[in-house]
Amino acid sequence: MRSIHKPKTRVERRYRRHLRIRKKIRGTAERPRLVVSRSIRHVYAQVIDDDAGRTLVAVSDQMKDIKIKDSGKIATSFAVGKLLGERAIAAGVTEVVFDRGGFPYHGRVKAVAQGARDGGLEF
Repeated sequence: MRSIHKPKTRVERRYRRHLRIRKKIRGTAERPRLVVSRSIRHVYAQVIDDDAGRTLVAVSDQMKDIKIKDSGKIATSFAVGKLLGERAIAAGVTEVVFDRGGFPYHGRVKAVAQGARDGGLEF
C-alpha cells in the first residue's frame, strides 16, 4: 500500500480492520451477528440480521435495566453482554457470530463476549 493511501488516524485504522472483518462475517436469520462498539465511556452491543437488514436486540450501558455488580468499565461491559444474551434468548436467538468491530479482543470487548455467553448465547 502506498503511503499516500495509508490510514492516518486511529479511527481510520479501526474502520479498515472492521471492513476486513465484515468481508468474512455475515449475520443470517438463523445465526445473526453480534456487534460490539465502544467509546471511551460507553459500550454498545447489537444483534443484527444482515439478510433482513434489521436489528433484533440492542443494549447499551446507559440503559436503566443494567445490573452492575462492581464498579468499572469491564464489569459494566460484562453486564451489557449478559443482558444482551438474555434479551436475545427471549427474542428466539440462541447462536450468533461475534463481530468485534475492529477492536482488539481483550478488555471490554472480551467482557461483552463473556457476558453474552453467560446470558445463554453460543458463538
